[in-house]
Amino acid sequence: MSRMRMQAPTRRLPRSSGFQGRIAEVDLRLLRVFACVADHGGFAAAELALGKSKSSISIDIAALESRLNMVLCHRGRAGFALTREGEGVLEATQRLFSDLDMFQQRINDVSGTLTGRFCLYLPDNIQFHGETALLRAIQLFATRHPAVTLDVRSASTRDVEFAVRNGTATAGITLYPLQRPDMEATPLFSERSNLYCGVRHPLFDVPEERIDVAALAATRMIDVSDAASSPRWDELKPAMTFSATAENIDSRALLILSGMYVGFLPELFVTQMVQQDRLRHIRFNDLHLVNHFYFLIRPTPENGLLAEAFRAALEETR
Repeated sequence: MSRMRMQAPTRRLPRSSGFQGRIAEVDLRLLRVFACVADHGGFAAAELALGKSKSSISIDIAALESRLNMVLCHRGRAGFALTREGEGVLEATQRLFSDLDMFQQRINDVSGTLTGRFCLYLPDNIQFHGETALLRAIQLFATRHPAVTLDVRSASTRDVEFAVRNGTATAGITLYPLQRPDMEATPLFSERSNLYCGVRHPLFDVPEERIDVAALAATRMIDVSDAASSPRWDELKPAMTFSATAENIDSRALLILSGMYVGFLPELFVTQMVQQDRLRHIRFNDLHLVNHFYFLIRPTPENGLLAEAFRAALEETR
């Protein structure tokens, strides 16, 4: 969401000692919150990215305004908008963080040891269960570079791409190979998903040979991402009845376990539930989907070494 700019009367805060040019760690934290809110266009839109409630974000912004002795943004029924001072502080904040990242990169170059913070954004529908290439890559990266602080966050595919573009994330893993001149997407691994129904679903006890296109079309199907495909599914999809959506694996599994819906889930995720007879794999001539995941970065002098080190770990373990 793009941020709005409004020319509105600036509400001055009560005079205090204000900012005197000395930046403390708490100032950096507050500035990161402010930059995230500005990038997302409001408090509510920034909740997921920050992992904080609107009230907590509001407290942080108020603290920063008090620290700087200026009003940074208008918020209320009219919507969110940066003030003139807020625009200036945002620009200074972006330059500050860029300079800090550049400093860290130079220290890494001089010392030959990777340090700093590596922020990795993951899509909330990626497979975290079982032995995966991502798990092995994190283990390898953390072993090789113990001085690096790893910051892993989960978000929608759109927010992953947004975080990489605006520099919030050092790197991200996405389902879509973005074709942008300022971005690099490296193929990583593929994930297979099969069709399942829950023990309460009418199809659970139906013999496989009796499940045909008409039987599947009569069920309530959970919508499927455009990023997932297979030749067989592309033929069947127009005949299906989509009655629910679920953004991540856990919510999809919940709908399927209710017995009201059928849907696709990754093989590793459902292994135990299938063994416990809570889910049934509907094979239907080996019907399945494949998701392809990509390692996404926006190459800059600030993040180059960290991003390349993690990409190397991923390529070694996939």
